[in-house]
Amino acid sequence: MKSIKIPELLKKLNDIFVKNGFEAYLVGGAVRDVLLGKTANDWDITTNAKSEDIIRIFHKVIPTGIKHGTVTIHFMGKEIEATTFRSESGYSDGRHPDSVSFDATLEEDLSRRDFTMNAIAASLNDGSIIDPFDGQKDIKNKLIRTVGSARERFLEDGLRPIRAIRFSGQLGFKIKSETFEAIKVPEVQEKIKSISLERFRDEFEKILKTDEPSFSLHKLEETGLLKFFIPELADCRNCSQKDARSFHVFDVLDHNLYACDGAPKDKPIIRLAALFHDIGKVKARSVEKREIPYGSKNFVEIIHFYRHELYSSELVRPLLSRLKFPNSVVDSVAHLVENHMFHFQEDWSDAALRRFIVKIGKENLDDIFDLRLADMYGKYRRKPEPSSDGIKQLVILRDRLEEILSKENALSLKDLAVNGNDLIKEGIPAGKRLGSILSELFQCVLDDPEMNDKEKLLEVARNLANKPA
Repeated sequence: MKSIKIPELLKKLNDIFVKNGFEAYLVGGAVRDVLLGKTANDWDITTNAKSEDIIRIFHKVIPTGIKHGTVTIHFMGKEIEATTFRSESGYSDGRHPDSVSFDATLEEDLSRRDFTMNAIAASLNDGSIIDPFDGQKDIKNKLIRTVGSARERFLEDGLRPIRAIRFSGQLGFKIKSETFEAIKVPEVQEKIKSISLERFRDEFEKILKTDEPSFSLHKLEETGLLKFFIPELADCRNCSQKDARSFHVFDVLDHNLYACDGAPKDKPIIRLAALFHDIGKVKARSVEKREIPYGSKNFVEIIHFYRHELYSSELVRPLLSRLKFPNSVVDSVAHLVENHMFHFQEDWSDAALRRFIVKIGKENLDDIFDLRLADMYGKYRRKPEPSSDGIKQLVILRDRLEEILSKENALSLKDLAVNGNDLIKEGIPAGKRLGSILSELFQCVLDDPEMNDKEKLLEVARNLANKPA
């Protein structure tokens, strides 16, 4: 392709550059996406205008990275990142150049970029393509290749190998063998280790948004990077689950990865919970020798993972905190992981269902169902059949929960017909004992919703208060 269509907004932006004697080019992911037939919404441009020139000729410019020649132009309701043509040298911190020159040509500017598919520019004037490193050819061949030496590019910024792996899964591209092998070079691995956990997390979150996160996560494992950043997950490799009952096909690592694939793409909390829901199985694993049939003296191994959901929840909290996820995310994921092993039976009473709702939380019911479906997907790497027992049980459970929720049930302490002030008026002093009585009243109402009457509950409260503590 010799040219691409430039959006009208960018043409108007370019008119201002041209009027003031400068050139401007669309670069990076936006050009790549257009060449892939996708819509580009985030635009980065490169220009021979210096930062001070851009600040002078546009009304609103934010100096977001002015030290490295980057500013953000606010133009017609859009934020457009603009960087002056530059060449760089020395990357002692594994991310930023030690020195930057702003006397570079466009080709020199493109030569400092990571991959050939991201080193393509398009003139904002007429859309003509500038592609000095055959990036279009690599895009056509679905190939990820560094600009120049892979070792040198990776030593400049330790995040680039992880970006290559993420792009591979996101775009469905193959990483060129020389580029992939460079990730395994010891000095490159040391450089990768030095990146901040926040930068890794940002790429990790993008991997979780791909169609099949397992693809990139397997690449992270193959290159040893999974062990660097998420050792708790990497340690699940070769933790076998397969026994005479044929409940599982995959080991714990692959099961977790495929469960992540099976979680909704637009629900990052569920994808995180699915990815880590069984990491505690390594600690929980035990093997029982069982005689089948009894008296036959034929023994088989039965594998157990008692309390693995609790071990998994204990591991996932520090794991996600280490990767700098917000506390709200840590709490939500840990809660889902801890409660993913519910065993519904059709003979559950309504009281049992109300307790299930309280334990999981009304706001988390859809999520726990999504996680269970992802867990089912991860067993065989396919969606369970609607006619399967597991799906039938989930449908029955969901229907019964919806019936419970449709009624006026007290499903939290605030739904009780009495509160702490009511008990204090009855002579029950504020404190731990009062809180304990409220909890018992709540359990009483869970057993029998008709008990949620103020006079009935006050009578129970008085009886409880008169009993020895």
